[in-house]
Amino acid sequence: MSDDTLWTGAPGNYTDPEAPAALAVVRELVNQGRFADATEAARRLFGGQSEVYQPLGDINLEFGATHQAYDSYKRELDLHTATVLVTYNIGEVRYMREHFCSNPHQVIVTMISANIPGQVSCTMSLSSRLKNNVTVTNANELVMEGICPSQRPSLRKGNSNDVTGIKFAAVVGLQIGGNTGKATVVNDQQLRLDNADWVVLVVAASSSFNGPFVNPADSKLDPTSIALNTLNLTRNLTYDQLKAAHLDDYQHLFYRLTIQLSRGLKDTHSLSTEKDRLNEEVGGEIRTSADRVKSFSIDEDPSLVELLFQYGRYLLISCSRPGTQVSNLQGIWNQEVAPAWDAAPHLNINLQMNYWPALPCNLSECQEPLFDFLASLAVNGSKTAKVNYQSSGWVTHHVTDIWAKSSAFLKNPKHAVWPMGGAWLCIHLWEHYQFSLDKDFLENKAYPLLEGCATFLVDWLIDGHGGYLETNPSTSPEHAFLTPDGQPASVSYSTTMDIMIIREVFSAVLLSAEVLGKSDTDLVKNIKKALPRLPPIQIARDRTIMEH
Repeated sequence: MSDDTLWTGAPGNYTDPEAPAALAVVRELVNQGRFADATEAARRLFGGQSEVYQPLGDINLEFGATHQAYDSYKRELDLHTATVLVTYNIGEVRYMREHFCSNPHQVIVTMISANIPGQVSCTMSLSSRLKNNVTVTNANELVMEGICPSQRPSLRKGNSNDVTGIKFAAVVGLQIGGNTGKATVVNDQQLRLDNADWVVLVVAASSSFNGPFVNPADSKLDPTSIALNTLNLTRNLTYDQLKAAHLDDYQHLFYRLTIQLSRGLKDTHSLSTEKDRLNEEVGGEIRTSADRVKSFSIDEDPSLVELLFQYGRYLLISCSRPGTQVSNLQGIWNQEVAPAWDAAPHLNINLQMNYWPALPCNLSECQEPLFDFLASLAVNGSKTAKVNYQSSGWVTHHVTDIWAKSSAFLKNPKHAVWPMGGAWLCIHLWEHYQFSLDKDFLENKAYPLLEGCATFLVDWLIDGHGGYLETNPSTSPEHAFLTPDGQPASVSYSTTMDIMIIREVFSAVLLSAEVLGKSDTDLVKNIKKALPRLPPIQIARDRTIMEH
């Protein structure tokens, strides 16, 4: 189980009054051509580590020993229904488990059934790698309550009790089918189900996270009450009703691209025909996805390419909807308490990559969490810009978290010293307007963010080499180079990455201002003065674009 609001930590201070002095030192070393020394000095611009996305827990199902002797096991994900199906045989009994996550009802639903009555028996429990407590409220309900650590894993000391982390809760309700089915409580922490025809597990979860600017210790949200209320709203709904609502919600998004864009179909009557066509294509494939990937190099399979494309759309639909958190690095499916790269949003390409397909794939509403997140970054980023860089506007760097961390990261200047993360994300705002022509969105959400970002960029540019405006310090994300004397370095000035992003943001502001009738502002005038002074793109001998 995952909940996208489950993170370590609390809101932080993303400013450093000593940063301006450190910045002056780095800039002077760059001007002297001492790039290795500048790279080392840039470590003084670090702003601390981000917090870490956490897994909520597991639903454990323990079956009898007879289930060890199974055959005909099959597990599949149906992209057309966003359901997972597991089937296997034990003797003459055919078992089936079907899972889906319902956005309309905010629950995870599982049905376990058998083709022979009275054959479904198992013991159910909840567990988490986070501090938690599990209780059974009645023979049909499990409740787990817990708390996230108040610090990221690398900073924790022993097994100290955290009292300021985000609280969470998960509840599981059972619907039992069959005349002989019975549920009993075991050890006050487990439920034992015996001799049912089928069982439906409905799971709801919540946390006390109340936005990036509210300390968990101050949150008034009760995750247990919220989760129980969510579960209660499904109590009078059958499995078929829950699934129907899920399908209606998911397929509205999933089929929209194929119908409206690829086929150019306009009427809803074409939907069933298109579904049948897609199902025939997938249904006719008997090889596993793993087999198809392995054989692709010698047996190109165009339908596998389409399947991978549709899988990407499914992932975005599954993890980024209006009201959710932004899609993080590994998405909502992380299962580690210390995941790689903290499972955090990385702004030096990863977060952008998550959302590049949204508009071409006709999933524009899936971008809403990104724009909400940008608004939070701008709040913290304005403080970072003012204190760290003595600049107007707002800025953020290459790693952030649910608390909208805006300062630079730790570890290595080649990725940390990069105040272009927010600027690159802002390009999504203008692209959203280009696709939608939603002037209200442009005026009330996009332009204020673009305006603040561009204001910082105008301040960030300084007089530099050859009469051009330059960015200093500057890095090409996660890249290093050798100085003339053979030393490794990553910090210099005016990398192509910086200048191209600045051009894009400036262009978006100018075009937006023209649409909105704001072309006479000081910012627009300053951008028009700055654009001709930006360094031109450098072309290498092999006719490739140089990074600097």
